[in-house]
Amino acid sequence: MTWVSGAAGSGYDIGHLPYGVIVPSDGRPRCAVRIADVAFDLDAAEAAGLILAADSLRAPNLDVFLGLGPAHWSAVRERITELLTDPAHRAAVEPLLIPLASVTNVLAWSVADYVDFYSSEHHASNVGQMFRPGQPPLLPNWKHVPIGYHGRAGTVVVSGTPVVRPSGQLGEGVFGPCRRLDIEAEVGFVVGAGSTMGEPVPWQRFGDHVFGVVLVNDWSARDIQAWEYQPLGPFLAKSFATSVSAWITPLAALGPDAWTDAPAQEPAVQAYLADDRRALDLAITVEWNDTVVAAPPFRSMYWTPAQQLAHLTVNGASLRTGDLFASGTVSGPERGQVGSFLELTWGGREPVMVKGEERTFLVDGDTVVLRARVGDIELGAVAGTVFPAQG
Repeated sequence: MTWVSGAAGSGYDIGHLPYGVIVPSDGRPRCAVRIADVAFDLDAAEAAGLILAADSLRAPNLDVFLGLGPAHWSAVRERITELLTDPAHRAAVEPLLIPLASVTNVLAWSVADYVDFYSSEHHASNVGQMFRPGQPPLLPNWKHVPIGYHGRAGTVVVSGTPVVRPSGQLGEGVFGPCRRLDIEAEVGFVVGAGSTMGEPVPWQRFGDHVFGVVLVNDWSARDIQAWEYQPLGPFLAKSFATSVSAWITPLAALGPDAWTDAPAQEPAVQAYLADDRRALDLAITVEWNDTVVAAPPFRSMYWTPAQQLAHLTVNGASLRTGDLFASGTVSGPERGQVGSFLELTWGGREPVMVKGEERTFLVDGDTVVLRARVGDIELGAVAGTVFPAQG
């Protein structure tokens, strides 16, 4: 047990210890670990000799630390746990605990590449039914290959960053602000250790390369997307903003109880995708203006994170420290388990009630918050408020 007050039962107890970057009153970003409602200043801890991490935690973000790899991650986590549990260290450590209410968070790492997948059979089927009525909901390749696309790393932003409504082409001869602004509730995986170009990374080495997990809201302009996506897929409809958690939950915090069986796959997949079918058992909630409107279950995803990693490198593409790959929209089999308002309102044709109002897509001033929990661990939330289009 930790000696830090308020940690027990908080979702941020000693078994969690997510990493982030805080900016205290002096304005200087520093690496930190969250426990309860305080941040342990790792910059100051390494400067004082309490932690040895090759000065990586003295950097302005987690980039250097992520690149050190699993052995160093494990050693630092073990030391942080010791410092926060052994009363002998309390006098030295307690002055380095900063209340979260007195800091702001910035993006914890530099996103190198961003890949977004399309891994929920329920989401893909719902979209297929809406967009291709009378045809099979899944395209012929969907159960053979994890579908994905490369996003825009430069517009990945930390939770709380305002989301400006995008403008673009809405149809032939029509330009203006997006009218069907949506969310996509997703789970993202942050790569620490890179790989060599030309060498595929097998699914068994997922834990050798992936440092941790974040929640992702991949904001989506549905009307811009409908006009532009054929034949190449998402572009401007997705690249304007992707929000992620301020805190990265390390894989090391997710013990065996955090995982469950993934859905069976039929037909059989290619050998490089034949994984052990482990699914992270995250329960996600979607809040729209403080109203919970959906609860997507991550365990229902057809393609697993390990399969996604294997697929995105099978052609020899290399991993880089800071890469982010996301699951795609998380949706379960029921209407109340979907991860987008496109599905929740069935293309805008079936409004839902939000604080006494019928709603379909997002209007300026709306706030969406994604939360997730697995066992005693609560992932860092992702919040975003819609601001009016510019220009």
